[in-house]
Order: sequence, then C-alpha cells, then structure tokens
Amino acid sequence: MKSEQKKMGHNGSEPESFESALGELEAIVKKLGSGDLALEDSIKLFERGVELSHYCTKKLEEAENKISMLVKDQKGEIKPQDFQGDSTEEE
Repeated sequence: MKSEQKKMGHNGSEPESFESALGELEAIVKKLGSGDLALEDSIKLFERGVELSHYCTKKLEEAENKISMLVKDQKGEIKPQDFQGDSTEEE
C-alpha cells in the first residue's frame, strides 16, 4: 500500500489525510478564483485540484463502505443496518 500512497502524480505527493487534501483543494480553488495566475500556473493548479478531488472521493467512498448505522426496528430493538448513502427509503 505504500506504493499507492506515494502515487499521486507529477504535481504533488499524497496528502497526509482527507482533511489536508480538502484544505489544499480549497486553497487551490481560492487561487484559481482570484484570476491572478499565469495560464501555465493555473493549469498546474487545476491538475493538482483534480488529483486531490479524486483522492477525496476515494477516501469518502472508503469511509462510506465502513459505515454501519444502528437503527431501531418497529419493535424498538436496535439492529445494525448498512449505510445506504443518499437513500431515504424506510423499511
């Protein structure tokens, strides 16, 4: 897995955490939004932003797969139920 961790692309290294990746992504968005960068710099930042976005998406998907919610059934008993994401369906 160590080889995966360092495999982020030519624009940067693997973030230390989801939070650090999100912080870096927010900073990139702010810089790009300023409009003060040269075209080449903007392209490099955009590429890094895409890499970070993919990293964050992957981490969120991994977290979603681990989540299990405890839900009370009709009898008031607590039972484990897999996380269903955006689904608001009740059983």
